[in-house]
Amino acid sequence: ALAVRFLTRRFIGEYASNAECIYTKHLCLDGRQIHLEIYDPCSQPQRGKLSLTDELHWADGFIIVYDISDRASFAFAKALLYRIRESHIGVCKKMVESSVFLVGNKQDLCHMREVGWDEGQKLAIDSKCQFCELSAAEHYQEVVAMFTKVLRNITSNFKVKEKRRPSGSKSMAKLINNVFGKRRKSV
Repeated sequence: ALAVRFLTRRFIGEYASNAECIYTKHLCLDGRQIHLEIYDPCSQPQRGKLSLTDELHWADGFIIVYDISDRASFAFAKALLYRIRESHIGVCKKMVESSVFLVGNKQDLCHMREVGWDEGQKLAIDSKCQFCELSAAEHYQEVVAMFTKVLRNITSNFKVKEKRRPSGSKSMAKLINNVFGKRRKSV
């Protein structure tokens, strides 16, 4: 429901997907054109299925959403956060800093709250990710602000990676020059 709200500005009250979807959107963020692909897995956990292996490797960022009025969804979100971190450690042998956001949704249902704000905040700190609570039903602008923050975080990670490339090419040039006997002073 959060992705649909962001993409269409509409809120679907009884959103319960039993199928995976990939949404695409082109947008301009800080003067830069972005082609966005959002993978929205089946919102109904299928017997605790946490495979998502392929998606964990191609994604540049993750938004893990739980319902503040449903303790089971919080437990599932916790398992997903663990799975994301585990998959990145296993692939890279070190922690990859991907953008991960934990979002407590349905803030408009505070009277039915089963998961406290402090619990969500603690899980986010323990998982080394960012955290917010919002209401997709009532506040479209909060949803846009959260997605914008995620996208800025992801694009800033790309800028850091781009800045590292030239130093790697200089090192490669030095290595090639050393192999072929051309010595020159380091710059």
